[in-house]
Amino acid sequence: MTSSSFSLANHRLLAVGLLAVPWALSAQTPGPAQEADWRRANDAVGQFHRGHADVLKWEKADEPQAAPSPAAQEESIPTAEAAVRMAWRVHRDLARPLARLGTENAQLIAAGRWTELDPSLQRRVEDAGEVLEVAAAGRKAWIEAVAAQQVLKHQRDMLDAAQAAYELGQRMVTVGNWSKLQLSPVQLAASNARMNLRRAQQAAAQAQSKLVKTMGKTGLQDGFAIPDQLPAIPAQAMTESDLQKRVDAIRNQLPGAEGLRSRALARGAMKVYFAAHALAQDSQGDVLKTREFVTEETVLHYNGMLKSVWDLLDEVRNQSQATVDAIGAQRDFWIAEADLQWVLQGGEPDSFVSLGGAGGDAPTAAAH
Repeated sequence: MTSSSFSLANHRLLAVGLLAVPWALSAQTPGPAQEADWRRANDAVGQFHRGHADVLKWEKADEPQAAPSPAAQEESIPTAEAAVRMAWRVHRDLARPLARLGTENAQLIAAGRWTELDPSLQRRVEDAGEVLEVAAAGRKAWIEAVAAQQVLKHQRDMLDAAQAAYELGQRMVTVGNWSKLQLSPVQLAASNARMNLRRAQQAAAQAQSKLVKTMGKTGLQDGFAIPDQLPAIPAQAMTESDLQKRVDAIRNQLPGAEGLRSRALARGAMKVYFAAHALAQDSQGDVLKTREFVTEETVLHYNGMLKSVWDLLDEVRNQSQATVDAIGAQRDFWIAEADLQWVLQGGEPDSFVSLGGAGGDAPTAAAH
Protein backbone atom coordinates (compact mmCIF):
# COMPACT_ATOMS: atom_id res chain seq x y z
CA MET A 1 0.00 0.00 0.00
CA THR A 2 1.48 3.33 -1.08
CA SER A 3 0.70 6.82 0.08
CA SER A 4 -1.34 7.34 -3.11
CA SER A 5 -3.97 5.27 -1.34
CA PHE A 6 -3.44 7.31 1.80
CA SER A 7 -4.52 10.51 -0.05
CA LEU A 8 -8.16 9.45 0.15
CA ALA A 9 -8.53 11.39 3.39
CA ASN A 10 -7.84 14.61 1.53
CA HIS A 11 -10.67 13.86 -0.88
CA ARG A 12 -13.00 13.25 2.04
CA LEU A 13 -12.13 16.63 3.45
CA LEU A 14 -13.04 18.21 0.12
CA ALA A 15 -16.36 16.42 0.40
CA VAL A 16 -16.92 17.97 3.81
CA GLY A 17 -16.14 21.45 2.54
CA LEU A 18 -18.40 20.98 -0.49
CA LEU A 19 -21.38 19.45 1.28
CA ALA A 20 -21.46 20.43 4.96
CA VAL A 21 -23.28 23.70 4.35
CA PRO A 22 -26.40 22.14 2.77
CA TRP A 23 -26.66 19.73 5.71
CA ALA A 24 -26.31 22.60 8.16
CA LEU A 25 -28.97 24.56 6.33
CA SER A 26 -31.28 21.57 6.44
CA ALA A 27 -31.51 22.07 10.20
CA GLN A 28 -33.28 25.36 9.49
CA THR A 29 -36.17 26.28 7.23
CA PRO A 30 -34.54 27.22 3.90
CA GLY A 31 -35.54 30.38 2.16
CA PRO A 32 -36.22 30.56 -1.61
CA ALA A 33 -32.69 31.81 -2.38
CA GLN A 34 -31.06 29.04 -0.34
CA GLU A 35 -33.21 26.39 -1.99
CA ALA A 36 -32.38 27.73 -5.45
CA ASP A 37 -28.65 27.67 -4.69
CA TRP A 38 -28.92 24.13 -3.37
CA ARG A 39 -30.77 22.97 -6.50
CA ARG A 40 -28.23 24.61 -8.81
CA ALA A 41 -25.37 22.91 -6.93
CA ASN A 42 -27.03 19.52 -7.15
CA ASP A 43 -27.79 19.99 -10.85
CA ALA A 44 -24.11 20.72 -11.48
CA VAL A 45 -23.02 17.73 -9.44
CA GLY A 46 -25.49 15.54 -11.32
CA GLN A 47 -23.49 16.02 -14.52
CA PHE A 48 -20.77 13.78 -13.08
CA HIS A 49 -21.20 10.02 -13.35
CA ARG A 50 -20.56 9.34 -9.65
CA GLY A 51 -21.93 12.59 -8.31
CA HIS A 52 -19.94 14.18 -5.50
CA ALA A 53 -17.16 11.57 -5.62
CA ASP A 54 -16.30 12.60 -9.20
CA VAL A 55 -16.45 16.28 -8.30
CA LEU A 56 -13.73 15.65 -5.75
CA LYS A 57 -11.44 14.06 -8.35
CA TRP A 58 -12.15 16.85 -10.84
CA GLU A 59 -11.39 19.53 -8.24
CA LYS A 60 -8.13 17.83 -7.30
CA ALA A 61 -6.99 17.60 -10.94
CA ASP A 62 -8.00 21.20 -11.62
CA GLU A 63 -6.15 22.69 -8.65
CA PRO A 64 -3.40 25.21 -9.55
CA GLN A 65 0.10 24.01 -8.77
CA ALA A 66 1.29 25.31 -5.41
CA ALA A 67 4.42 27.44 -5.28
CA PRO A 68 7.54 25.64 -4.01
CA SER A 69 7.66 25.63 -0.23
CA PRO A 70 10.67 26.99 1.68
CA ALA A 71 11.53 23.38 2.62
CA ALA A 72 12.20 22.69 -1.07
CA GLN A 73 15.18 25.05 -0.85
CA GLU A 74 16.74 23.13 2.06
CA GLU A 75 19.42 20.54 1.61
CA SER A 76 17.75 17.32 0.55
CA ILE A 77 18.20 13.76 1.80
CA PRO A 78 16.11 11.78 -0.72
CA THR A 79 16.97 8.25 0.44
CA ALA A 80 18.25 6.28 3.41
CA GLU A 81 21.40 5.58 1.38
CA ALA A 82 22.02 9.31 1.00
CA ALA A 83 21.54 9.70 4.76
CA VAL A 84 24.17 7.02 5.45
CA ARG A 85 26.72 8.63 3.16
CA MET A 86 26.10 12.07 4.66
CA ALA A 87 26.52 10.64 8.17
CA TRP A 88 29.84 9.08 7.13
CA ARG A 89 31.13 12.45 5.90
CA VAL A 90 30.64 13.93 9.37
CA HIS A 91 33.16 11.42 10.77
CA ARG A 92 36.37 12.18 8.91
CA ASP A 93 38.19 9.45 10.79
CA LEU A 94 36.06 6.92 8.86
CA ALA A 95 37.73 7.78 5.55
CA ARG A 96 40.49 5.23 6.14
CA PRO A 97 38.31 2.22 7.09
CA LEU A 98 35.90 3.08 4.26
CA ALA A 99 38.83 3.04 1.82
CA ARG A 100 39.94 -0.34 3.18
CA LEU A 101 36.41 -1.71 2.91
CA GLY A 102 36.36 -0.81 -0.76
CA THR A 103 33.71 0.71 -3.00
CA GLU A 104 31.66 -2.47 -3.33
CA ASN A 105 31.36 -3.10 0.41
CA ALA A 106 30.67 0.57 1.12
CA GLN A 107 27.88 0.48 -1.45
CA LEU A 108 26.33 -2.62 0.17
CA ILE A 109 26.41 -0.94 3.59
CA ALA A 110 24.96 2.36 2.33
CA ALA A 111 22.18 0.53 0.47
CA GLY A 112 21.25 -1.50 3.54
CA ARG A 113 22.33 -4.84 2.05
CA TRP A 114 24.44 -5.87 5.01
CA THR A 115 23.64 -9.56 4.81
CA GLU A 116 25.67 -9.68 1.59
CA LEU A 117 28.85 -8.59 3.38
CA ASP A 118 31.66 -11.01 4.22
CA PRO A 119 31.16 -12.12 7.86
CA SER A 120 34.88 -11.68 8.51
CA LEU A 121 34.80 -8.01 7.53
CA GLN A 122 35.05 -6.55 11.03
CA ARG A 123 37.89 -8.90 11.95
CA ARG A 124 39.87 -7.93 8.85
CA VAL A 125 39.18 -4.18 8.65
CA GLU A 126 39.99 -2.01 11.65
CA ASP A 127 37.16 0.36 12.65
CA ALA A 128 34.69 -1.41 10.34
CA GLY A 129 32.36 -1.66 13.33
CA GLU A 130 32.28 2.13 13.66
CA VAL A 131 31.46 2.46 9.96
CA LEU A 132 28.46 0.16 10.49
CA GLU A 133 27.38 1.92 13.69
CA VAL A 134 27.35 5.35 12.02
CA ALA A 135 25.51 3.89 9.03
CA ALA A 136 22.83 2.41 11.29
CA ALA A 137 22.41 5.72 13.13
CA GLY A 138 22.06 7.69 9.87
CA ARG A 139 19.58 5.23 8.40
CA LYS A 140 17.38 5.17 11.51
CA ALA A 141 17.40 8.96 11.95
CA TRP A 142 16.22 9.37 8.34
CA ILE A 143 13.48 6.73 8.75
CA GLU A 144 12.16 8.39 11.91
CA ALA A 145 12.14 11.87 10.35
CA VAL A 146 10.29 10.76 7.21
CA ALA A 147 7.71 8.81 9.23
CA ALA A 148 7.12 11.72 11.64
CA GLN A 149 6.56 14.13 8.76
CA GLN A 150 4.19 11.65 7.11
CA VAL A 151 2.18 11.23 10.31
CA LEU A 152 1.96 14.99 10.81
CA LYS A 153 0.11 15.42 7.52
CA HIS A 154 -2.56 12.92 8.49
CA GLN A 155 -2.96 14.36 11.96
CA ARG A 156 -3.79 17.64 10.23
CA ASP A 157 -6.41 15.80 8.18
CA MET A 158 -7.99 14.43 11.35
CA LEU A 159 -8.08 17.86 12.96
CA ASP A 160 -9.73 19.35 9.87
CA ALA A 161 -12.45 16.70 9.98
CA ALA A 162 -12.99 17.03 13.74
CA GLN A 163 -13.08 20.83 13.53
CA ALA A 164 -15.59 20.70 10.67
CA ALA A 165 -17.83 18.44 12.78
CA TYR A 166 -17.56 20.77 15.77
CA GLU A 167 -18.39 23.87 13.76
CA LEU A 168 -21.42 22.17 12.26
CA GLY A 169 -22.49 21.00 15.72
CA GLN A 170 -22.23 24.54 17.05
CA ARG A 171 -24.56 25.74 14.32
CA MET A 172 -27.06 23.03 15.23
CA VAL A 173 -26.95 24.17 18.85
CA THR A 174 -27.50 27.76 17.73
CA VAL A 175 -30.67 26.90 15.79
CA GLY A 176 -31.95 24.71 18.63
CA ASN A 177 -31.63 21.30 16.95
CA TRP A 178 -28.99 20.10 19.42
CA SER A 179 -28.32 20.52 23.09
CA LYS A 180 -24.91 21.37 24.49
CA LEU A 181 -24.77 17.83 25.84
CA GLN A 182 -25.11 16.44 22.32
CA LEU A 183 -22.34 18.76 21.18
CA SER A 184 -19.95 17.61 23.94
CA PRO A 185 -18.55 14.41 22.31
CA VAL A 186 -17.94 16.30 19.07
CA GLN A 187 -16.18 19.07 20.99
CA LEU A 188 -14.03 16.50 22.81
CA ALA A 189 -13.13 14.84 19.50
CA ALA A 190 -11.94 18.20 18.16
CA SER A 191 -9.92 18.85 21.32
CA ASN A 192 -8.29 15.42 21.12
CA ALA A 193 -7.46 15.94 17.45
CA ARG A 194 -5.87 19.29 18.31
CA MET A 195 -3.74 17.70 21.04
CA ASN A 196 -2.70 14.86 18.73
CA LEU A 197 -1.64 17.37 16.10
CA ARG A 198 0.51 19.20 18.65
CA ARG A 199 2.12 15.90 19.64
CA ALA A 200 2.76 15.09 15.99
CA GLN A 201 4.28 18.54 15.41
CA GLN A 202 6.62 18.06 18.35
CA ALA A 203 7.55 14.54 17.23
CA ALA A 204 8.32 15.79 13.72
CA ALA A 205 10.42 18.65 15.08
CA GLN A 206 12.37 16.30 17.37
CA ALA A 207 12.94 13.82 14.54
CA GLN A 208 14.27 16.62 12.31
CA SER A 209 16.54 17.82 15.13
CA LYS A 210 17.91 14.32 15.57
CA LEU A 211 18.50 14.03 11.82
CA VAL A 212 20.27 17.41 11.77
CA LYS A 213 22.48 16.36 14.68
CA THR A 214 23.28 12.98 13.11
CA MET A 215 24.31 14.74 9.90
CA GLY A 216 26.54 17.18 11.78
CA LYS A 217 24.49 20.25 10.85
CA THR A 218 23.48 21.48 14.31
CA GLY A 219 23.44 25.27 14.30
CA LEU A 220 23.83 25.37 10.53
CA GLN A 221 20.27 24.52 9.50
CA ASP A 222 16.95 23.62 11.09
CA GLY A 223 16.04 20.63 8.97
CA PHE A 224 16.30 18.75 5.70
CA ALA A 225 13.99 18.32 2.75
CA ILE A 226 12.95 14.67 2.96
CA PRO A 227 10.50 12.46 1.02
CA ASP A 228 6.77 12.54 1.73
CA GLN A 229 6.66 8.83 2.51
CA LEU A 230 8.72 5.87 3.59
CA PRO A 231 9.75 3.15 1.13
CA ALA A 232 7.29 0.29 0.76
CA ILE A 233 8.01 -2.76 2.90
CA PRO A 234 9.18 -5.90 1.06
CA ALA A 235 6.46 -8.39 0.21
CA GLN A 236 8.47 -11.18 1.82
CA ALA A 237 10.59 -11.01 4.94
CA MET A 238 14.08 -12.54 5.01
CA THR A 239 13.85 -16.25 5.77
CA GLU A 240 14.71 -17.55 9.20
CA SER A 241 17.06 -20.18 7.76
CA ASP A 242 19.10 -17.59 5.84
CA LEU A 243 19.27 -15.36 8.89
CA GLN A 244 20.39 -18.24 11.09
CA LYS A 245 23.23 -18.97 8.67
CA ARG A 246 24.39 -15.37 9.08
CA VAL A 247 24.15 -15.66 12.87
CA ASP A 248 26.36 -18.77 12.83
CA ALA A 249 28.84 -17.19 10.43
CA ILE A 250 29.23 -14.10 12.63
CA ARG A 251 29.50 -16.15 15.81
CA ASN A 252 32.38 -18.12 14.27
CA GLN A 253 34.29 -14.86 13.77
CA LEU A 254 33.96 -13.78 17.41
CA PRO A 255 35.57 -14.96 20.68
CA GLY A 256 33.53 -17.45 22.74
CA ALA A 257 31.64 -15.20 25.19
CA GLU A 258 31.21 -12.47 22.61
CA GLY A 259 29.85 -14.98 20.10
CA LEU A 260 27.28 -16.23 22.57
CA ARG A 261 26.16 -12.66 23.30
CA SER A 262 25.89 -11.94 19.59
CA ARG A 263 23.77 -15.05 19.11
CA ALA A 264 21.38 -14.00 21.90
CA LEU A 265 21.08 -10.48 20.47
CA ALA A 266 20.41 -11.89 17.01
CA ARG A 267 17.64 -14.10 18.34
CA GLY A 268 15.92 -11.06 19.89
CA ALA A 269 16.43 -8.92 16.78
CA MET A 270 14.95 -11.64 14.56
CA LYS A 271 11.82 -11.88 16.70
CA VAL A 272 11.26 -8.12 16.51
CA TYR A 273 11.97 -8.13 12.75
CA PHE A 274 9.44 -10.85 11.94
CA ALA A 275 6.80 -9.33 14.22
CA ALA A 276 7.35 -5.88 12.69
CA HIS A 277 7.02 -7.25 9.16
CA ALA A 278 3.78 -9.07 10.01
CA LEU A 279 2.31 -5.97 11.69
CA ALA A 280 3.25 -3.73 8.77
CA GLN A 281 1.69 -6.16 6.30
CA ASP A 282 -1.54 -6.38 8.29
CA SER A 283 -1.87 -2.65 8.87
CA GLN A 284 -1.15 -1.78 5.23
CA GLY A 285 -3.04 -4.75 3.84
CA ASP A 286 -6.30 -6.00 5.34
CA VAL A 287 -6.84 -3.14 7.79
CA LEU A 288 -6.18 -0.28 5.39
CA LYS A 289 -7.96 -1.94 2.46
CA THR A 290 -11.03 -2.57 4.61
CA ARG A 291 -10.93 0.98 5.91
CA GLU A 292 -10.64 2.25 2.34
CA PHE A 293 -13.66 0.17 1.32
CA VAL A 294 -15.70 1.51 4.23
CA THR A 295 -14.71 5.07 3.32
CA GLU A 296 -15.71 4.64 -0.33
CA GLU A 297 -19.03 3.10 0.65
CA THR A 298 -19.67 5.88 3.16
CA VAL A 299 -19.10 8.49 0.45
CA LEU A 300 -21.45 6.67 -1.94
CA HIS A 301 -24.15 6.37 0.73
CA TYR A 302 -23.64 10.00 1.65
CA ASN A 303 -24.03 11.04 -1.99
CA GLY A 304 -27.27 9.07 -2.04
CA MET A 305 -28.38 10.79 1.19
CA LEU A 306 -28.33 7.45 3.03
CA LYS A 307 -25.57 8.61 5.40
CA SER A 308 -25.32 11.84 7.32
CA VAL A 309 -22.47 14.31 7.32
CA TRP A 310 -21.63 12.96 10.79
CA ASP A 311 -21.03 9.51 9.34
CA LEU A 312 -18.77 11.00 6.69
CA LEU A 313 -16.80 13.06 9.19
CA ASP A 314 -16.36 10.04 11.47
CA GLU A 315 -15.06 8.04 8.54
CA VAL A 316 -12.58 10.79 7.62
CA ARG A 317 -11.09 10.48 11.10
CA ASN A 318 -11.12 6.68 11.01
CA GLN A 319 -9.42 6.59 7.61
CA SER A 320 -6.71 9.00 8.72
CA GLN A 321 -6.13 7.12 11.98
CA ALA A 322 -5.74 3.83 10.11
CA THR A 323 -3.20 5.55 7.88
CA VAL A 324 -1.28 6.91 10.87
CA ASP A 325 -1.15 3.41 12.39
CA ALA A 326 0.07 1.96 9.08
CA ILE A 327 2.84 4.56 8.85
CA GLY A 328 3.95 3.70 12.39
CA ALA A 329 4.09 0.00 11.55
CA GLN A 330 6.03 0.73 8.37
CA ARG A 331 8.53 2.85 10.29
CA ASP A 332 8.94 0.17 12.97
CA PHE A 333 9.70 -2.45 10.32
CA TRP A 334 12.49 -0.43 8.73
CA ILE A 335 14.05 0.33 12.11
CA ALA A 336 13.79 -3.35 13.10
CA GLU A 337 15.46 -4.33 9.83
CA ALA A 338 18.31 -1.86 10.39
CA ASP A 339 18.85 -3.20 13.92
CA LEU A 340 18.80 -6.81 12.72
CA GLN A 341 21.32 -6.20 9.95
CA TRP A 342 23.59 -4.41 12.40
CA VAL A 343 23.34 -7.27 14.90
CA LEU A 344 24.14 -9.74 12.11
CA GLN A 345 27.45 -7.91 11.69
CA GLY A 346 28.25 -8.16 15.40
CA GLY A 347 26.70 -4.83 16.42
CA GLU A 348 24.90 -4.17 19.70
CA PRO A 349 21.94 -1.73 19.51
CA ASP A 350 21.05 -0.06 22.79
CA SER A 351 17.52 -1.45 22.45
CA PHE A 352 15.12 -2.83 19.88
CA VAL A 353 12.14 -0.92 18.53
CA SER A 354 8.90 -1.06 20.49
CA LEU A 355 6.09 -2.10 18.15
CA GLY A 356 3.59 0.42 19.39
CA GLY A 357 2.56 2.26 16.21
CA ALA A 358 2.72 6.00 15.53
CA GLY A 359 0.47 7.05 18.39
CA GLY A 360 -2.82 8.90 18.48
CA ASP A 361 -6.30 7.98 19.58
CA ALA A 362 -7.89 4.79 18.32
CA PRO A 363 -10.62 5.39 15.69
CA THR A 364 -13.96 5.95 17.33
CA ALA A 365 -17.33 7.12 16.18
CA ALA A 366 -19.05 9.63 18.43
CA ALA A 367 -22.73 8.99 19.18
CA HIS A 368 -25.01 11.63 17.74
